[in-house]
Amino acid sequence: MTSDRIKGMILPVAAVLGLELWLRLLPIASDALAPPSEAVLALAQGLIDGSVLRATIDTLLGASIGLVIGASIGLLIGILTGLLPWLDRLLEVTIESVRPIPSVALLPIALMVFGFGYAMEFSIVAKTCLFTTLIFTRSAVKGVEPRLLEVARALRLSPVARVTKIVLPAALPQIFVAFRLAAGAALIVAVTVEITINPQGLGYAMMTAQQALRPDVMLGYLLWIGVVGFAWNAALLYAQRHLFGRAGMSEGVR
Repeated sequence: MTSDRIKGMILPVAAVLGLELWLRLLPIASDALAPPSEAVLALAQGLIDGSVLRATIDTLLGASIGLVIGASIGLLIGILTGLLPWLDRLLEVTIESVRPIPSVALLPIALMVFGFGYAMEFSIVAKTCLFTTLIFTRSAVKGVEPRLLEVARALRLSPVARVTKIVLPAALPQIFVAFRLAAGAALIVAVTVEITINPQGLGYAMMTAQQALRPDVMLGYLLWIGVVGFAWNAALLYAQRHLFGRAGMSEGVR
């Protein structure tokens, strides 16, 4: 596994070195490009003065709270539609009509309702996470072994006890997969909202640097967004592996 990871680094490292040499040996006046070494130095300066960390906190706050709101609603609806076929049929048209709408297409509406700030970002991120969690949870609940539900009925468990003692433990590995995928989407959408319209966070800082004709700072922020995204996913992947073992990794998504 370690050897594979090292091999996987060959192409990106070669690309970075090639870009560095190209921009150093053939200087090009550009407002959009800077040598990778300058981007790293700009990032280091931003980390030292705290500007990068403040922007990171804003972005992670928007992504995290939006994720919690959207995943909670999606989990509830997913469980209900997975257990109640009549409710699934009732909501099917609504879900499949709203789900394909890109989250960023709702920005004008969110801006009118919430104005600039966290609330707008929460709402857009929550919409994205809601449907990812809902679809996976509904599928996981429908896939619960029918004999387990028969045991629950034989034991005369209440609906709440049936969900908490039978359905959720059986479906939890797949539900966590949904949460991890939703978390990745949450970070992407949060940065997109900040780039597009919301004056805060990493996305806004990157656009501010671009408008100030500071490609080194802009690319430094872009590099940092990649680092944050990698760490965000790695933390969830670590939790998934240690909570569920092989059962939690059966979806084939890494």
